[in-house]
Amino acid sequence: MANTLAAGNLTFNPLYKEVKIRITRSLAAGEWQSGEALPSETRLAAQFNISIGTVRKAIDELVAEKILLRQQGRGTFVATHTDDRTLFYFFHIVGKDGSKELPVAEMLSFRNGKADSENAVRLKIAHGAGTLRIRNVLKLGGTPVIFDDIVVPAALFADLDEDTFGKRDGTIYGLYQARYGINVIRISERLSAAKPPLRISGLLGIRHGVPALMIKRVAYTYNDTPVEYRVSWVNTENHEYLSDLWKNEAK
Repeated sequence: MANTLAAGNLTFNPLYKEVKIRITRSLAAGEWQSGEALPSETRLAAQFNISIGTVRKAIDELVAEKILLRQQGRGTFVATHTDDRTLFYFFHIVGKDGSKELPVAEMLSFRNGKADSENAVRLKIAHGAGTLRIRNVLKLGGTPVIFDDIVVPAALFADLDEDTFGKRDGTIYGLYQARYGINVIRISERLSAAKPPLRISGLLGIRHGVPALMIKRVAYTYNDTPVEYRVSWVNTENHEYLSDLWKNEAK
């Protein structure tokens, strides 16, 4: 990391935004791994030759975005993908009574493939590039509620296989982070109602011809780089989609 923010290197961003960019670049380069502590704000301020307040403002934004995590009396750490983080920040399906639980995943298939036109656009890879495709059913309260069709670029997950994926310890995003150093920091979701294919209707117990919730999700790491494209079908008979942004930001 550069020791100073020399005037000649500055952009038109406010100074704290430039600090945020520099820290993010260091995270993307792997200078600090998941769960690792960053240098103190005093040390970062000295490295950048700026005020502690400017550093703190940059870190405040990274904490709000769940990229970093402050621990009282201990310092600031690179956020890790725990079950709690997944449940409250990335998983938006709740019971119609408001109940929320971490789903239990059952893998249906794992195979190599090639990017079709939609996958290529969503993942920003070449049409026909190698992919890995995983299909899961997610159960809530022991009942299949969600069908996931997940596609990732094979180039980013070179040694990922069915055994490794199926026997992972923790969440999918946790696997990406711990094994490949790929930290999912945000997702973009598009929601619509559609009639699922017959096979998916059968898996989720949806009557043929009845619409379901379809969610198209792209997961991004640093620098807005897409790392996963996921199409999910949700049985909304007893569940619904909830995005409580203020509450999630507060956690």
